[in-house]
Amino acid sequence: MKKLCSGTLLFVLLGVAAIAQPAPRLGYVYPDGGRQGSTFTLVIGGQFLNGITNFMVFLDGDCASARAISHERPLNQKERDAFQDEIKQFQEKRKSGVKPAPADLARMEFARQKLTQFGRPPLNPAIGEFMTVQFTLATNAALGDHEIRVKTPGGLSNPMKFCVGTIAETTKANWKSVPKERASMEPNLPKPVEATVTLPATINGQITPAGVDRFHFWAAQGRHLVIAVEARRLIPYLADAVPGWFEAKVSILDSKRKEVASAERYRFRPDPVVHFEVPRDGTYTVEIRDSLYRGREDFVYRLTIGELPFVTGIFPLGGKAGEKTPVALTGWNLPEKQLTVDNPASASGVVAISGNYYNAVSFAVDDLPEIFEREPNNSQETAQAVTLPVIVNGRIGQPNEQDVFKFEGRAGQKIVAEVLARRLDSPLDSFLRLTDEAGKQLAFNDDYADKGAGLDTHHADSYLTATLPKAGAYFIHVTDTQSQGGPDFAYRLRLSGPRPDFALRVVPSSINLRAGMSVPVTVFAMRRDGFTNAIDLELKDAPWGFSLSGARIAANQDKAQFTLKGPPAPSDKPVSIAIEGRAKIDGQSVVRHAQPAEDMMQAFFYKHLVPSKELAVNVSGQPRPFLKDAFKVIGSTPVNIPSGGTAHVKITSPPGVFSDRFKLHLEDAPEGLALQSVSPNANGLDLQLTCDAEMIKPGESGNLILSVLPNVQGAKNNKNVQRRGAAVATLPAIPYKIVAKSS
Repeated sequence: MKKLCSGTLLFVLLGVAAIAQPAPRLGYVYPDGGRQGSTFTLVIGGQFLNGITNFMVFLDGDCASARAISHERPLNQKERDAFQDEIKQFQEKRKSGVKPAPADLARMEFARQKLTQFGRPPLNPAIGEFMTVQFTLATNAALGDHEIRVKTPGGLSNPMKFCVGTIAETTKANWKSVPKERASMEPNLPKPVEATVTLPATINGQITPAGVDRFHFWAAQGRHLVIAVEARRLIPYLADAVPGWFEAKVSILDSKRKEVASAERYRFRPDPVVHFEVPRDGTYTVEIRDSLYRGREDFVYRLTIGELPFVTGIFPLGGKAGEKTPVALTGWNLPEKQLTVDNPASASGVVAISGNYYNAVSFAVDDLPEIFEREPNNSQETAQAVTLPVIVNGRIGQPNEQDVFKFEGRAGQKIVAEVLARRLDSPLDSFLRLTDEAGKQLAFNDDYADKGAGLDTHHADSYLTATLPKAGAYFIHVTDTQSQGGPDFAYRLRLSGPRPDFALRVVPSSINLRAGMSVPVTVFAMRRDGFTNAIDLELKDAPWGFSLSGARIAANQDKAQFTLKGPPAPSDKPVSIAIEGRAKIDGQSVVRHAQPAEDMMQAFFYKHLVPSKELAVNVSGQPRPFLKDAFKVIGSTPVNIPSGGTAHVKITSPPGVFSDRFKLHLEDAPEGLALQSVSPNANGLDLQLTCDAEMIKPGESGNLILSVLPNVQGAKNNKNVQRRGAAVATLPAIPYKIVAKSS
């Protein structure tokens, strides 16, 4: 079972006022991993890192300890002006003949260091602050991928991937693209790195603009080396880069600097992998760079070189729930070529096959009957007969091959054909066709977007659904869109009637709330095979004091924003919670776990739901007595809002003149729905809502998410009112429904 471990950091803040601050945001961690039992320096780049109080790592068992070394951030203009004024006053005193005291000299030196540390603001403010810690991994820290989050007075950060391994590691000195001269925006870039390593080795590095890192090693003839890069896997998406990740390229050079192997990708994954059979004894060099010669602090990589056991393919790609499946392995340096997977009986889905392999191996589990493809089946005349429902485990064994399957259908029968291949790391780029006995095409599909596959940018698996026009024989054709094929081009073909179902993603995966108050949370629903029913959301085994409001995804909708309320007292450490969704499918109650995720942007535009390991909640501060439980709807919910009309919602409000100190703001409302006015009444507040009939039609529903903001205009005569624009509270979600306007 996962648990949240933390090591307290002792950190002194100089010149930082004790004011409210945003939650920290991590842009990168460097190095992005370490060896069991090792101690090393870790640099965190991001924003709002002031006052880190805890360093948290999700690990199994004993985890890690950390000690702060330094915190660097650019000065704001107010701080810069204050230091410059201090220096000016100091200089004027010296000119007047006043002898400075040692404390004054020390203060002036400190001021000069602060002013020159960042000659100009960092080139990318999102990674413009740097926290340095000494980090120690326990000897029994669990191997594999984990998550790092930090906590400050502003809250809990987003997670960053962190890897734990057993191979000896080498780490380049970290760097920061901070211009050192006020007159220039040019960053202070280090020279390219050249180093010698002993195999096997994992090398941690950062790529500078136009930078090329080189690592030399000796290898004996006949060795089968694997050179594997982790870069995009560490930081999946960069919002402001095109393409939206570090696109690494590796080259292997011999002693004469002649290129003997290279790769920019491994199949469809951006992180390259090279299998290199050493031709002769000697010294070789691995070069790594960005394929477009870009570079920045968050172009972080882990480069591993050695005789690594690397799995390139498995067959079959899955098995039936509750049974044992023999699986054949292909790859490099494998200690075994066959294993047996004991499939869990309790749930369907994708699991990880454990073993002594460098790379993770995905394996699908389902409860339908399973068969294997049989050759020859390359045409309708030689099609393999199958009985629905079924999962066929097959391969496109050679280029330009197609596999054809025949089944008997009824008039009006609904069928679904789905390929699971690319989502299981098969190189197959599938294409599906449904034909009748005469060869007439009735349906086809190339790529089907699975929003639950947050790391995929090319959704290459196929999915089609059709209603059969008459009784008779029908044929499903499976091919590779690019006419490729081979032993690793495996697939799982599901042929069945519709199996309505859903999966859930909850964002963000780090939630910050004030004790006794509420905060917005969003859950996305991935509906499958025509599932349209409403989904009720609830907490599972949550600690005392947590509750949800408006936690329901309406029928036919793919997401809902609701609110999570925290306990009345703060907690010392973040806690992990779980959210489940419950719905009716064919009259039966079905429960699905909501996978925590981060809603990440790629290349300025594309959005992806990237899975996280934990849904962590940080409860801080003391309840605001005047706001706690102050807002309640007077009347029934959901609130009916006429399409093309107005609706009035009456809510209770805190005692006193609320509107003089605060204002309400409607957050993330659908376009066409607006909060027109807020006015006081005898019992609290009256909210007037308007609905544009052209933009929102009757039947739509959701939640009103209202934030409490400081009323800056009303604050002019009240020194105690916050002047920041940040929300001081969020009301519990208010369910609404759009109805037809009365005539």
